[in-house]
Amino acid sequence: MSVINKIREKSGWAVGFIGVSITLFVLGDLFGNNTLFGGGNNQTLGEIDGKEINIQDFQARMDVMRQNYEAQTGRAAGEQELTALREQAWNQMIIDIAYKKQYDKLGLTVTDEEKTDMVQGNNISPAIQQAFANPTTGAFDKSAVVNYLKNLKTLPLPQQQSWADFEKNLYADRLRQKYEGIIQMSSYVTKAEAEKEYMAQNTKANLRYLYVPFYSVPDTTIKVTDSQLSSYLKDHKDEYKGMDTRTIQYVTFPVVPNTEDSATLNTEIKNLARGLASAANDSAYARMNSDIAVPTTMSYANMSDQLKEAVTTFVPGGVYGPYREGDTYFIYKYGGTRKDSLSTVRASHILISFENPSDSAKAVARQKAEGILNQLRGGASFEALAATNSTDQGSAQRGGDLGYFQNNGGMVKPFEDAVFSHSGTGLIPRLVESQFGYHIIKVTDAKSNTLYRLATIAKTIAPSQATRDDAYRKADQFAASVDNKEEFDEAVAKDKSLVIATATRIPENANNVNAIQNAREIVRWAFNDKTGLNKVSQVFETDDQYVVAVLTGKTDADDVKVDDFRDELTAKVRNQLKAEQIISKLGTVSDLEAAAKKYGAGALVETADDITLATGLLSSAGFDPYALGKGFGSKKGQKTKPFAGENGVFVMEQLSKTPAPQIADYTPYKSQIQQNIESRASFLLNEAVRDNANIVDRRAKFF
Repeated sequence: MSVINKIREKSGWAVGFIGVSITLFVLGDLFGNNTLFGGGNNQTLGEIDGKEINIQDFQARMDVMRQNYEAQTGRAAGEQELTALREQAWNQMIIDIAYKKQYDKLGLTVTDEEKTDMVQGNNISPAIQQAFANPTTGAFDKSAVVNYLKNLKTLPLPQQQSWADFEKNLYADRLRQKYEGIIQMSSYVTKAEAEKEYMAQNTKANLRYLYVPFYSVPDTTIKVTDSQLSSYLKDHKDEYKGMDTRTIQYVTFPVVPNTEDSATLNTEIKNLARGLASAANDSAYARMNSDIAVPTTMSYANMSDQLKEAVTTFVPGGVYGPYREGDTYFIYKYGGTRKDSLSTVRASHILISFENPSDSAKAVARQKAEGILNQLRGGASFEALAATNSTDQGSAQRGGDLGYFQNNGGMVKPFEDAVFSHSGTGLIPRLVESQFGYHIIKVTDAKSNTLYRLATIAKTIAPSQATRDDAYRKADQFAASVDNKEEFDEAVAKDKSLVIATATRIPENANNVNAIQNAREIVRWAFNDKTGLNKVSQVFETDDQYVVAVLTGKTDADDVKVDDFRDELTAKVRNQLKAEQIISKLGTVSDLEAAAKKYGAGALVETADDITLATGLLSSAGFDPYALGKGFGSKKGQKTKPFAGENGVFVMEQLSKTPAPQIADYTPYKSQIQQNIESRASFLLNEAVRDNANIVDRRAKFF
């Protein structure tokens, strides 16, 4: 059975499906002429490469995927899971239709010999290797595949269908690999391209420049008018694509557990703790009674901070808790420890990335990283330096903390090797280079391969039906008392417990509205042709609250307005006005220092030594290829006129330029460009196939 389960996990299709007739009946009722979301008998939810996709075919595929998901997880798919499955089903249909057309044009197939080779030959598919791995050693067992196939016809029909679906996906993946391989092999890098890349990486210049950043001029001193915004939008209309959106205002009626709900749960937890203590099979007892599936063995990487601290005091056989985390209470029965094949560690890092893999770019990054490492050796705060220097913005906000992780390939190899070869905690006294840049690493909790056996029951505080009914009654009374925006506002003003929230520019395919999760019903209502401006909705039920909304705005994809992009346009126009003001104030510049002094606060004079076009970075100014190009393109000793760059105004002066020496072989640079093309090939190919297929997606009108 373990092999069957693994095959199901790897299969993109379910074993089979039931209840299609019921689903179609519900859909017919939902989308009929007299329903809220109806409006005719059009059951076409999209078009792919000229082929219409009707709701019945799509829903049938969705049912297969949903039932497969539920068979794998043992639980019903929630709204978030259903949204993801719909996306998966749609993408699969694109592959089946749009990609197949490309395969047929090229005559691509997977031969019977290839199929055999993938399943039981000399080039076994990784999916097969994983599905038929020895559960003890993890090694692939080819004999298990052979035996399984010999007995396939004796297995129940659902299991036979599962294997057929599994194989179908294997062959589809193989076709996709062939297609992408052809595209990658067809790309060609010319000598001229390689030479240009070589020159960009190795032609060096020494520059001096005057820089006045836009932020040095306070935003409050610049007045931006609607006329200026309209003019900018007209001049840059190709940069701003419109879309159909809706704006709503709404009030919420939270469904919050009350004291009676908490008291009921407290009694239940006490009873469960006694049952867990005496259960012969504590893991099974916990699994049957827990609201959340929790692993029976955990490393520190899987534990909450509260449990990490508490578990050190546990005694085997003891029951502990409840521990509250958010709205969930946890009780644990401790079963001791065992050693794992994987280790867990906690570490922080400061990443100093380089713009490209050229020697000059790496040298700049390494110099900065070594400077930071020296500061840390001198006692500087790791967290503070990470926050201000690390290019990994996600961890930088946490002082470089990466949390707990295991040596399972989740981190890039040089980084992982350095962390797990380090003994104890503390700063690793050397830089670690990866494809992302230079890492400065601090181990904050030493590696450990200890696993803790825990039978866990998690119970979430949930509102009772009576509590839900009370919240719904309030929402329903509010909705029934108002018919339009004016009455909506007046009713809110009278009820101090209500606060109006606004959600702007909601796209038709949105799943959430601000912080409201699973809000498709609200979005469909807002986009329904029968919903007019200032109309108040019925009561919508979401996960933890009821919502009543009023439609306050609409935008049309074919009618782009300033308000659709007001914030972005304002920032652009404001910087243009700042640039004009700065350039006017600078006037003619003959001496950089004198001009900076005359200009006053905000003006900086900087130097860039041995900089290359491939680097693109200027100290203080950041990444500004236009400014860098102006510096390289100017004549030695001459100064450019003041001009606007990405983030400020520049005057560039070239002190010297050293052309790259001629070389005979540009092969390494051809390889760099080729690798870059190949790394993006799959993404670009997918975009090209989709564009060529002229996809029309109307799913938002149905789901």
